[in-house]
Amino acid sequence: MPCITQPNATPAKRAAQRSALERLQAAIGAGSVSVVVSRAGAVAFNGWAAADRADVTDLCAYRALRNTPEMRRAVARAEVMAGRTIDARTIAAGVHSHDGGRTWGSHHG
Repeated sequence: MPCITQPNATPAKRAAQRSALERLQAAIGAGSVSVVVSRAGAVAFNGWAAADRADVTDLCAYRALRNTPEMRRAVARAEVMAGRTIDARTIAAGVHSHDGGRTWGSHHG
């Protein structure tokens, strides 16, 4: 998982992040968290509480969970609702949201 492979992360932080990703996957499956697709094709999660993230970003969570059945179904719904698909180049460029998809940008650091 890309989020928890950072060499400077402590084992406790990795465990917290792994747990946050598991909870997110369950919430997506239950429908309490939804995927949002930006005009440019970036991805964010609406309904994922900041207190439950364990410093995992939307972009990182998408990369970690993108091949799960829950994420595939949620992405398909989000793409239909948005009328556009997720764009791999936009994802690779790091475009993301900090507020569940209301605003978008990219920055480093």
